[in-house]
Amino acid sequence: MAVPSMRNMFLAPIRHLILVIVGFKGEAHGYEILKEIEKISQGTWKPSHGNLYNMLSKMVEEGLLEPKEEYHGKRKLIKYTLTEKGWEYLREANELTLQSLYIAVQYHEALRKKLEELGYGRELAKEAIEEYLKILDRVCEILNAKRKALREMLEAKKKGEEEA
Repeated sequence: MAVPSMRNMFLAPIRHLILVIVGFKGEAHGYEILKEIEKISQGTWKPSHGNLYNMLSKMVEEGLLEPKEEYHGKRKLIKYTLTEKGWEYLREANELTLQSLYIAVQYHEALRKKLEELGYGRELAKEAIEEYLKILDRVCEILNAKRKALREMLEAKKKGEEEA
């Protein structure tokens, strides 16, 4: 069972997470967003319907999301899409996330070592090690692809400057 305080880890980035979900789906209604959050947090956190819909309303007021009403029989469904402002928010947040990823990995490793030093370390089961390696391999693939793309972009810019 998850530690109750783990819920709090998901409170700060929830706005960003909602925008990411809506951005990837193109449009989404509240229940879809709720289920995605639950899936992403591996079931450790599920916002209440009231909190989620309050956040969605606030994000509409801020111009990040645009609501669109649909009717299925007598049932009203509100689907949300990103506005231009919402896409711009995601672009800026995505750049910050990439920079933060490196710092987060450093903190993760430092914390793991500190926990071991204080006697809170634990031996990982074979299955846990295999899963951890899968995650790290995927992160490395993503970062290597990004590194390659950025190097190609830099080379193209340098070549453009030389030709100008």
